[in-house]
Amino acid sequence: MESQIHLPYLREVLVFLLAAGLAIPLLQRFVSPVIAYFLVGSLIGPYGLGLLADTFEPISWIVITDLEGVATLAELGVIFLLFVIGLELSFQRLWSMRRLVFGLGSAQILVTGTVVAGIAFAWGNSAATAVILGACLALSSTAIVTQLLIEGGRLGSPAGRATFSILLMQDLAVVPILFAVSVLGTLAVDNVAMGFGLALLEAAATIAVIYVVGRIALRPILRLVVSADSREAFVAIILLLAVGTAALTGFVGLSMALGAFLAGLLVAETEFRHQVKIDIEPFKGLMLGLFFLSVGMGIDWRLVIENPFWILASAIGLIALKTGINFVLCLAWKLSRQRAAEVAIVLGQAGEFGFLVVGLSVTVGLLPADTGQFMLIVVGLTMLATPALDWLSRHAAKRLDGTGEDMAAQPVEEDLAGHVIIAGYGRVGETIAGVLDRQDIRYIAIDKDPALARAAAAEGRPVRMGDASRVETLRDAGLDSASAIVVTIADEDATEALVAEIRRLSPQTAVFARARDRQHAGRLLKNGASVAVPETIEGSLRLAHTILLEFGTDEDAASRQIELERFGEDA
Repeated sequence: MESQIHLPYLREVLVFLLAAGLAIPLLQRFVSPVIAYFLVGSLIGPYGLGLLADTFEPISWIVITDLEGVATLAELGVIFLLFVIGLELSFQRLWSMRRLVFGLGSAQILVTGTVVAGIAFAWGNSAATAVILGACLALSSTAIVTQLLIEGGRLGSPAGRATFSILLMQDLAVVPILFAVSVLGTLAVDNVAMGFGLALLEAAATIAVIYVVGRIALRPILRLVVSADSREAFVAIILLLAVGTAALTGFVGLSMALGAFLAGLLVAETEFRHQVKIDIEPFKGLMLGLFFLSVGMGIDWRLVIENPFWILASAIGLIALKTGINFVLCLAWKLSRQRAAEVAIVLGQAGEFGFLVVGLSVTVGLLPADTGQFMLIVVGLTMLATPALDWLSRHAAKRLDGTGEDMAAQPVEEDLAGHVIIAGYGRVGETIAGVLDRQDIRYIAIDKDPALARAAAAEGRPVRMGDASRVETLRDAGLDSASAIVVTIADEDATEALVAEIRRLSPQTAVFARARDRQHAGRLLKNGASVAVPETIEGSLRLAHTILLEFGTDEDAASRQIELERFGEDA
């Protein structure tokens, strides 16, 4: 009997995994990951090799033609990205950014939208069409810009915070813009003022409900799941929080990315934020790559070749116009010239929301189909240019500043460098932490017991909840800049694997490991530990050392004898 595969989109998933696993790593040697995804998307999309699929059947096996299905799945990447960004912030820190979010962000949308709408109207578009084009082209790409800032370690820099503030306000503007499309199109309502007010009221009520319910229920739910000691259950509840909250805001007309961001902010208020960030990272990376891939797939290069002048002129003109407006507004909000230049240039592109608004506008009759296709290509090209804009923004800021100091990343959380990481905060880890405290040596301790981590944090000790046996957790605690790592976890195999991975990733960092016995200590030393102390015999050795000193043995000889007993003939 002939076998059949019933999994939907299986071929598309296999093509994507092939691209992400092989093609993208090869291209990343020459270009940024974002550009790599764009290029591969253009190649395997319907306007690349897809044009030859009907002529050469084998090509159809390695192309993706269902753009709608890919775009729907790719939106998860933006959701996870905004969720992770929320984890990096908190409501208190967000409130401290209110001047930039609601002031500069609102001004950028209104001024840019008005100018673009005026130009569109002057070129013969109707007033309704001009308003819609102005609204959607005023927005920039949250997904691409934020990912580039994260890759460059600049999200926490002054310019990075200003950039993200504007992007956040743009996400908040989704509700009124979508409502405007509905009013101006075939879905227009009778009372515009009442409809607009109800839409904003619904949005505000949704955000308030998410905040209140999250503050009350989130921490107990996470503690309950963690108590089951199941990593799978923990990842499942985190995915539910991110996607479920995004779905809730999307249901009421808000940006799904905004809902995910709110969920991240709520988790950031709990002791689980660091572990959540580690567990969500693989999902974010893959889905965000799919989003970049979908942008490359959506550009019909045939139309660019057929009408290159007006398409390229429109894309370049839009970037130049937005850059100029953004620069003036940033200066008006008292940003320095170099910060203003960096923010203005990196936000010069149109955003993914433009695809949604243009598509909806064509559906409701606000935009002719040919105009809509033209604008979709312009939006896609400006997004494709974002990595180049990011490079230009950094170099322009350095030229204006002269030193480049303003570009220095300032982490959103603590500035970690030269500290000690204690992997495991049990009896041994707590003792070591106490010694470091008394010597004023900075450290971060990590333990997967949430109650233990919470109690230590309540006492003012820098203890995080997380799985200390995973190197990703240590990297989030500043492995690259740490002066030493102390591994005190109880699992022998996990300790050996972790020590080997630390040594591979950070060969210059001192690694002190707790061993079960002499044989375990030997294996840890072979795996790269600087020092491995076997706990089962350590008390006896300290007592023997004291006895030798009491019987007149000098310090050096006593220490050599103890080392010989501790590690055998190899000591």
